[in-house]
Amino acid sequence: MKKIMLIGETGSGKTTLKQALNNEKIRYKKTQSLEYSKNILDTPGEYIENRRYYNALMISSVDYDIIGLVQDCTSEKVVFPPNFTSIFNKKSIGIITKVDCYNADVKIAEKYLKQAGVEDIFYVNSINGKGIEDIRRLLQ
Repeated sequence: MKKIMLIGETGSGKTTLKQALNNEKIRYKKTQSLEYSKNILDTPGEYIENRRYYNALMISSVDYDIIGLVQDCTSEKVVFPPNFTSIFNKKSIGIITKVDCYNADVKIAEKYLKQAGVEDIFYVNSINGKGIEDIRRLLQ
């Protein structure tokens, strides 16, 4: 099974996505440090929100096969710099979360992820399971 590292802003849904992928009970929990769970590394939002933590992301990525950039489509904030994925020598994917929310703007989330350098984008709602199987298949 492939291993994935999840990167995204605080509140983007990384931990909830990790819980859904691992068939865990969904419960909100603020990620304070790198959290390893089975084949998933959940990173704190502060690691992408503050450039001084980029080295921690690069070093942590060594043991992972896929880098997952997580973008909340209800947020207008972009935290991924242009061509951000180029700092990793790994396959990078985009994951758009909260796609079923009433204020979702999937098009702007796609734009942010494509500018960051991802080609493949997955659309998920971790609460109702939409798109989760697609990511599980990728990890097989």
